[in-house]
Amino acid sequence: MELKQQVRSHWEQEVCGTRFAVSPDRQRFFEEISRARYAHESYIPGFADFMAYRGKRVLEIGVGAGSDFERWVQGGAHATGIDLTESAIALTRERLRLRGVPDEAYRLAVSDAERLDFADASFDLVYAHGVLHHTPDTEAALREVWRVLAPGGEAKLMVYGVPSWSGLMLWVRHGLLRGRPLTSPRQVIYERLESPGTKAYTNAEFTRLLERIGFAVLSCRRELTAGDLLAMPPSARYAGAGYRLLWRVYPRWLIRRIGRPFGLALVVQARKPGALAPLS
Repeated sequence: MELKQQVRSHWEQEVCGTRFAVSPDRQRFFEEISRARYAHESYIPGFADFMAYRGKRVLEIGVGAGSDFERWVQGGAHATGIDLTESAIALTRERLRLRGVPDEAYRLAVSDAERLDFADASFDLVYAHGVLHHTPDTEAALREVWRVLAPGGEAKLMVYGVPSWSGLMLWVRHGLLRGRPLTSPRQVIYERLESPGTKAYTNAEFTRLLERIGFAVLSCRRELTAGDLLAMPPSARYAGAGYRLLWRVYPRWLIRRIGRPFGLALVVQARKPGALAPLS
């Protein structure tokens, strides 16, 4: 299959974050997803600053199960959300309807980040957390972010970074222990982390990419993820007894204390130069 179809198929089968939820009650199901998201990646609310965009035009690329998108809506943004998969759009819509949010209060659509179906300068903020490293042509998606942002608009992005704890663990398992010690963590991430073709960048690489497109990069830092901490339930491919033991003995306390510079999350805030026009 074409790589993008493989990516779509992966996320149709398991919407991001749903592994954390077990309750048969749908309200609790969504609450479990959100609780885990903000417990394991506690930097997200401060980075996104959901309440600061009341009345602003916000596009979220890759809504997943809707935890962040719900907050944009609750914060009073004119929120639009897209995802490559029908599953994510359906879950996010279900979440909001359970909360009593009318459909006309937001927009949701299946769409491709590399070919956004919006006019130039349509948004004041584009937010994409843990998404654009999965699309085959990340640079094309970033150029689309630039295009749909109004002058003076912001992009808040998280992509995967190297070196990272997650990358090191994947390299040990799928490189070193398989007799492939010269395989790089970046290559193992590409082959083995979530959907096929997942990319990872150094801070300097991603900053240069954004600057080449025309963004002014305001901040760039690393944060720990649930993967770095082995804080999520293991997927089916890591269900053996050895993996269960690793999950129990893994030194999360030490990673939390010293590990942030090697977190998988490369978190960037950037701006499209120009003056943001006042809302009419």
